[in-house]
Amino acid sequence: MEKHFNNANFERSQTLDDSSYHETSSNCPSVSEFNMPVPWGEIRGKVWGPDHGRPILCLHGWADNCGTFNTLIPLLPKEWKCVAVDMAGHGLSSHRPPGVFYSFPAYVADIRRVIGALQWKRFSIIGHSMGGNVAGIFSALYPEMVDSVVLLDSYGFLPTDTKELHTVIRQGFEGMLEFEKKKDEKKEKVYTYENALMRLLAANPSLSEQSAHILLERGLAQVEGGVVFTRDFRINLKNVVRVSLEQSLELQSRIQARVLVVLAEEGFEKMFSEPQQKTFTSTLLQGYKDQSGMVVNVPGDHHVHLNTPETVAQLITDFLQKEAPSHSTAEDTQAAKL
Repeated sequence: MEKHFNNANFERSQTLDDSSYHETSSNCPSVSEFNMPVPWGEIRGKVWGPDHGRPILCLHGWADNCGTFNTLIPLLPKEWKCVAVDMAGHGLSSHRPPGVFYSFPAYVADIRRVIGALQWKRFSIIGHSMGGNVAGIFSALYPEMVDSVVLLDSYGFLPTDTKELHTVIRQGFEGMLEFEKKKDEKKEKVYTYENALMRLLAANPSLSEQSAHILLERGLAQVEGGVVFTRDFRINLKNVVRVSLEQSLELQSRIQARVLVVLAEEGFEKMFSEPQQKTFTSTLLQGYKDQSGMVVNVPGDHHVHLNTPETVAQLITDFLQKEAPSHSTAEDTQAAKL
């Protein structure tokens, strides 16, 4: 039987519509656990701030979980209501059903479910890496719902060279079929906590050891003989839903929200080995600038917001507080609730 790690000393459930949350620490009454049903299980997450605070949705990166915001959110204004979710297949959220692929559009649909449960009419998004890509697509599809977007070491879209589309999509299909064939033969690998920590650090050199411990709070489950990773292995397979640069730019042009792009000097772009990818990102960044977006470079690596949150906290606060959108009403504020 699996048992998840947490620092809770009690849990209290409260239900409202399709979502619920649980107190997770008597010392931090403003931090709660988010939990809502979806057709294949549940989406979990964490909530900071007062019930009727300014609504901010926080989306983590690939293979991470909502713990990635544990050090940043406490440095943001206390009157903000920050909801950070574990995306499907990550953290404590349910894995997608057998045979189902993970893709950005599917994550966007999940976020629409979350927003429906929260009854938010208009809100801001802070997205890191993959979470920023989900934020970009969501903001393009639902421009009337998003007033501002902060992309943390993310470009909002991840274009694929059209000449490579057939190759990567086929790889995604073949990878899933191979996984399904071997799934019953392979036993889930059980680790000691120390070995799991070393594996995570080896796979994510941008994580500090403290940050790795934070992610493992929701990234491991206790089983007989040790611990297992909670994330679904299928998130490692090639994404089969791809968009070209032209499609990305068309979507980008439909974003009405103010956009702040925060790029780490030793971050995502350093991971690109292909010149073509850097051409794509330069074009996307110019697109944001043409729409009056801000692009800022900060010292740090891909997980700068988790490792050294003070580097970006004031930047994010100043950007979001500067907004004070005229369309924000008391009714909107009342809707920002759980």
